[in-house]
Order: sequence, then C-alpha cells, then structure tokens
Amino acid sequence: MKRWQWMVVAVVVVTAAGLAWTFLPTAVQAPVARGPAPTPLGWQAHIETAAGDGVDGLRDGAGAQARFADPYALALDGNGVAYIADAGDNNRIRRLHPDGRVDTLAGTGEGWRDGPALQAQFNTPSGIALDAAGNVYVADTGNHRIRRIGTDGNVTTVAGDGQPGFADGAALQARFDGPMGVAVDATGRVYVADTYNDRIRVIEPDGNVRTLGGGDAPGNVDGIGAETRLDTPVALALDAHGNLLIADLYNDAIRRLSPDGTLRTQVVGGGVLSGPLSVAVTHDDVLYVGDINGKVVQVSPQGHQVALAGVAPQPRFARPSGVALDAQGGLYLADAAAYRIHRLRAAADGSAPAPAVTGPAPDAPLPATAGRWPLAPQDGWHEVVGTLGEVRGNFSGESRHHLHGGFDIRGDVGQRVLAIADGKVDSAAASWAVGGQGEGLALGRLKYIHMQVGRDPRGQPFDARWQPLLDLDGKLERIRVRRGTRFRVGEPLGSINRMAHVHLSVGASGFERNAVALGFTGYADRFAPRITAVELLDDLDQPITAATGGRVPVPRQGPGVQIVVEAWDQVDRNLPRRRLGAYQVGYQILDAQGQPLPGYEQPRFNIVFNRMPPENSATVVAYAPDSGITVHGSAVTRFRYLVSNTVRDGVVETGRWQPDALPAGDYVIRASVRDYSGNEGVGARELKITLLP
Repeated sequence: MKRWQWMVVAVVVVTAAGLAWTFLPTAVQAPVARGPAPTPLGWQAHIETAAGDGVDGLRDGAGAQARFADPYALALDGNGVAYIADAGDNNRIRRLHPDGRVDTLAGTGEGWRDGPALQAQFNTPSGIALDAAGNVYVADTGNHRIRRIGTDGNVTTVAGDGQPGFADGAALQARFDGPMGVAVDATGRVYVADTYNDRIRVIEPDGNVRTLGGGDAPGNVDGIGAETRLDTPVALALDAHGNLLIADLYNDAIRRLSPDGTLRTQVVGGGVLSGPLSVAVTHDDVLYVGDINGKVVQVSPQGHQVALAGVAPQPRFARPSGVALDAQGGLYLADAAAYRIHRLRAAADGSAPAPAVTGPAPDAPLPATAGRWPLAPQDGWHEVVGTLGEVRGNFSGESRHHLHGGFDIRGDVGQRVLAIADGKVDSAAASWAVGGQGEGLALGRLKYIHMQVGRDPRGQPFDARWQPLLDLDGKLERIRVRRGTRFRVGEPLGSINRMAHVHLSVGASGFERNAVALGFTGYADRFAPRITAVELLDDLDQPITAATGGRVPVPRQGPGVQIVVEAWDQVDRNLPRRRLGAYQVGYQILDAQGQPLPGYEQPRFNIVFNRMPPENSATVVAYAPDSGITVHGSAVTRFRYLVSNTVRDGVVETGRWQPDALPAGDYVIRASVRDYSGNEGVGARELKITLLP
C-alpha cells in the first residue's frame, strides 16, 4: 500500500476506536459539588406573622395565639426551631417550632438563678446564639452575664460576676456592663457585644475573657485592639470567613472585626440604613440589618443598600431587634416592640405580596396608668396644650411640616416629670437629643419628651441609673440608661426644659396611639368643637368661589374636588386662646331639602387621629394649605382638614369627592367634627353647592 493509503487506514482505525469507546460501560462519574445558590439582591419581601398576636403578655401554644413581652433576638437551629430571647416582664427563652407551636425552654421570671431550665431566672435576655452541639447562649443583659442553656436542660453562667463593670480574666470573675450581643464560632469561642463598655469581648474555650476591640470611652476608630473605638455595639454575627460583624448602634455603622484583630467599618449608615439594631450574614457576604427606624435593609458585598421593608409603600416594623437566616434563604425577624415574630421570604413568581400585618395590635390594652398625670399632683388636673394629629410647622416657614405625635401637658420650666406607670427600659437608644428642645426618654411604650432626661434643673443626675457621657471638652453628649433598667410610678424621669410642657406619647414609633385614651384624672371635655368654614378646592388647591345666590358651582365631570373643613376644639378649664385639634372630621352629602343621600346616612369620618400615621406625607394629606400657624408670631393655629382624603387607623390616602354619579342640581355638603369625648361640632357646618349639567 502506498503511504497515503496507510494514513487513511490509520485515521479510520483511530476514529472507529474512539466511537467504540463511547459504547463501552464506564464508571458513573460523581456529581460535581455545587455550593449554595447566590443570594438574590433586592428581592420583594412577603411578610408573614410566624408567632405573636401583637399584644404584650405571656402565652405558649399555637403561634397565632402566642404572646411575648419583648422578643428581642432569635437564633435558628438546623431543624428550623427558632430560639427567642423574650425579655420585658417575661424574662424567658422561648421556642418557635416548625409546626408553629411556641413553648418555653427556660426561665421563670426576673432574677438570676442557675439550675434546671424551667427553674432558672434571667434578667432582660437580649442576644442569643447556638453552638455546634446545640447549646444555647444568652446575653443576659440585666444580670451582666453570659448564660448557657445546655442540651442537658440546665442553665449555667458562662462568664460574668453579675456586677456592672469591666474586667478581663477568669470567666466567673470577669465583668461586663449590660452585654446585648452574642455569637459562637465553630471552635466554641463565645463573642460578646459588651454594650455599655463599648467593647467586643471573647470568652475562650479555656474559660478566660479578653477584649478584642474597643476602649474606655465610646467613639468611632478603626484599627487594632485597644486603639479602636465603638459606640454601643448591640448585635453580632459571624460570616463564613471568621469575621465578626457588629451592629454599632450610635456610630450608625456595621463594623467588621477580622480574625487578625483588625476592626474596620464595613457599612456606613445615614442613607437607607439608620441605627442598626440587628445583623445577619449569608454564605456569600450579603448582610441583612434591622434598624431603629423599622426597616430591614439588605446590603450587598459591594455596599449597595436596599430596603426590603420599612420604606413606603412597604410596611414597617416597630423595632426589628433580631434577624436570623433560615435554610431557604428567607429571614426570621423579632419585632420586639410589636410582640411578634415574622418571616420574610421572596415571592417565587414575583407576584405582589399579600397585605402584611405589622406592629402591635391596634386594640391592645394601653399601659396601666390609673389616670396619673406626668406632673405633680399626679391625681390632679393639668392644662392640656396639644393633642395627637395637630398640624405643626418648622423654623423654616413651612406651616405643614409634621403632625403632632402625642399629648402635651403644660408645666413649669424645671418641674419634675414623673413616671405614670411602672416601666422597664427596653431599647439601647432609650434617650435622645440631649440639650435640645426634643430631648426625651422612652420607658416601655411611653415616651416623655421636652425634658432634661434624668437630671434636675441644675443638670445633676437623679441617681446612678442615669449615666452622663461627656465629650472631650467635658460637654454633656448623652444620658445613658441601660436596657433593663426599671422605674416605678412617681419616680422622677427628668425636668421640664424651655418648652414648658411635657409631650407624652404612647406606642412604638410609627404606631403611636392617642394618649387621651389613657383617661387622665380630672380631664373633662364638654366643649363642642367649633366649625368655622366648609369649602371646596380645585386642582390647584384654590378655593372655588360661590356664584350668584351663594351656591358653589361644581362640575360633575373631571377629577373631582377636595372638601375642606376648618374647625378647632378646646377642653374644660383651658385658657380661651388654647385651641386644640379635632379628633375626627368628616362630611355628608345632602339633597336640597337637607336629607342625606344614600351612602351618606352617617358622616364619612376620613380623618380620625386614633393612631399616628407613619408616613411623613400624612401632614399635607390631612391638612389643606394655610393650615398651621401661617403668620410668624401668630398665636392661633388654623386646622383646615382635607376630609376627602383619608388619615385614619394608620392609613394615609389621597382622594377627591367625585359627583359624576349624581344628577345636576342643588345639594348641601355638611361637615361633622367630633372630639374624643364625643361632642359634636357646631357652627358654619354646611356648604350649598350646585352640580353643573
């Protein structure tokens, strides 16, 4: 054969052999190992209530009927059981099982006692974490200790001698100051956010406690070891690389402590994120952060922030103090101030989420105040100078800047503000705005504002529970009050500042209730609200003037009109010049003979200030232009209610009266105004109109 023929034969043989090889039996190849799927960014959250009916209390059982007092933080085990640190008056560790059942794992009231789990005592448990063996670690804030609930059912103290302070060394001689965060790594090292020492500590497996970061004063300094500074670290999470993520509350940041001891700022707040309370981290370094303004923020490894909840039109939470990842990539969330546990999951089909139930139950019992006032005499009468929902301006000339969120009681500058109910501090940011007009204190569900918190008129703290923090120039920077601190009825909480009144509000931020419902001793209102005008506004917010004959012409077609009712109220024994806002305002449509039309037999009370609406836009939805104090130096506030809009039950919606379904002719718009005591408004309550052909 010629050379080229041999080459052809060789090619054929090789090709045939290759084809034959594909038909020979071969060993089954092992599947290629795949890691977990990347975390989706910016997913739309479906919010479900996993447990809690929104009422403060203690009740085990089915999740929808369970009650919590302060479900501050939570951790999930490999079986999907959520362990919940329930503080407040409960001071227990609860469990939420995959079948929705809630039970109590450990704790029986406030105190400190080791031993069998259901006989042990905690004092304001906060952070919670699990180790690889299933032991549960608890930052026992009020006891200044770290506790462990073992798999054998016993509670032991891991570290801390029970006295607030700072000391490294042997675990049971070490000292912490209100620790709130805890995390455990695979080697059994227990990390502690030592909140009021502004430090990160570690309990080594050999039983020694040492400091990893932070110094002897709050601050914001990156670096290594004792040169670093933190300010009120409240929560911890470990990532897949051994880094410790820290929710650094007053620095408005997420800090990262690397295994080599370097502390860096990973996420800076001030944008979407503000005031981090809780943090969780995925396998691929995506963060989930619950913040003090009711948001849950997702942060990508590149630092991009997006709110999964808490920014309109998404619902917000009351205080999302605990977040934990589940096995499906969703989140469990502890909403401490709403007494609920939620689950957030992504919609697989991208459909719109079902309406979420968030916040405390709107009809939950109010704090037991027995009618006390926050000023002496607590069982006597005091002048009321402001009610919930009144329009307020700012110092830049905007007369409709915000809604008044509480109940104002006049007092003398320097007068002591007194607790109206027994209460327990449940927030690490319980006081704010030191030295400012709005300085205040949150004590459970009650907020006391416009006072020098914890200080007499000379600026001296009442007792050791109030901790003044000074800046480098010796100026007062903040008053610290530890989470878990208790105050009793009648104890002083501050002294009235230059605002000359106490602003009292009830409920978590964004979910405030009307404090007049507390029922103050001697409070009476027999004054009928005064209605001074009813008018219509066009598309440009301009009044529609009456035609000849005194009737206002209204086109039947088009976008509709806005109905404005101007009114004000008073309460008994107030100064005559003290005008207050109304509690509810509405309208009816009558025929020319004064009979209500079908559907208007009862007034449509679209403006009802039973709850504080969360949206800032509520002010211009509830009130028409020229509301508020419209002339500088004026002592008279005008309350011009846009009753064709809705601000009620926390709902804020714009609307217009659409007369297109009515035949042309003459009608009457009748205003209705009521105060909280049920007095019906009187005055110029009717506007005659003509619907044009």
